[in-house]
Amino acid sequence: MSFSWPWALLALLAVPLLLAVRWWLNKRRKRSALTVSSVALIRAALPGRTAWRRKIPVYLFLAGLFALAAGVARPGASLSVPANNTSILLAIDVSGSMCTTDIAPNRLAVASDAARTFIEDQKDGTRIGLVAFSGISGLLVAPTTDKDALLGAMDTLKTARGTAIGQAILTSIDAIAENNPDVAATGVDLGDSPGALGDYEPDTIVVLTDGANSTGVDPVTAAEQAAARRIRVFTIGFGTTEPAQMVCTPDQVSGDNFFGGGRRGGGGFGGGRNQEIDEEALGSVADLTGGRYFRAEDADQLGDVLADLPKEFGLHKEDVEITVWFVLAGVLLVFTGVGLSLWWNRGPKVPVPASSGSATPRASASG
Repeated sequence: MSFSWPWALLALLAVPLLLAVRWWLNKRRKRSALTVSSVALIRAALPGRTAWRRKIPVYLFLAGLFALAAGVARPGASLSVPANNTSILLAIDVSGSMCTTDIAPNRLAVASDAARTFIEDQKDGTRIGLVAFSGISGLLVAPTTDKDALLGAMDTLKTARGTAIGQAILTSIDAIAENNPDVAATGVDLGDSPGALGDYEPDTIVVLTDGANSTGVDPVTAAEQAAARRIRVFTIGFGTTEPAQMVCTPDQVSGDNFFGGGRRGGGGFGGGRNQEIDEEALGSVADLTGGRYFRAEDADQLGDVLADLPKEFGLHKEDVEITVWFVLAGVLLVFTGVGLSLWWNRGPKVPVPASSGSATPRASASG
């Protein structure tokens, strides 16, 4: 918690000052006490009150004054609030292993369908960018609110050799830098000062891959670049560890595919492949940047992960003034303390005796 006017915290001295005044008044009252013949008569005349009933109103009143005095200093806190200018960079793995059929019809087809649903479900006005990576990475669509352009680009995804996860993160950072002046491009030297985690940019990177980095910059090194720019990276490991055939449709194969342009993957893999996901690296990337790592082993799990992601990166840290809450709490405590004091200290109802000098009714004369 921080204060815009820290010097105003001197108002908190009003609480001990009131306590000192109360102590002095009590001491003076004792000095001027009267001597009476019977203390029992005085006690009988006073309403019965326990010790806690006498103290609770005082404590509430003082706590209310404390809250009001702190509110004068305009307290603020770093809270998670909805971001209205979020850019989401969706980086999708299009390496040859995405043709593995352990998730029918193959991983790339399922991932593409899930990504389309994710794009369609986002609120109008949300900017989304699309990055595809295999041995290299490329920006297919810069962050945009045009869903048709994004969906059209999804139909152009083709597999190729290699898996450059780290390069995909760097490409996504540069795409964000083009739209957010507060984010420096990857070629800019930021010096030795690290980014402040907890104070993130509204822009977010989502990396979906089924394997391990095989070329280019190390993913953790790329994540350090993202962390220095206060950009969170969420990673998704997609696929199972069960050996399966790699079968791509003709429109999923590029000229650089290690299948040699054919539809089936065999050769040195004996007609199948056991694809291992580098969960340690993906987890490290997420932890380093303040994101999260997810594992999805089928279409339903991947759909659930993507559907829940907006709840994760739809918020960002922002300094918010919370003076109003201190004022409301202070007023409530003060009025509660005063109200309880008046209620518990109200005097007992004493019956009014008949006056001894009242006239007695006269009897009517009988005939």
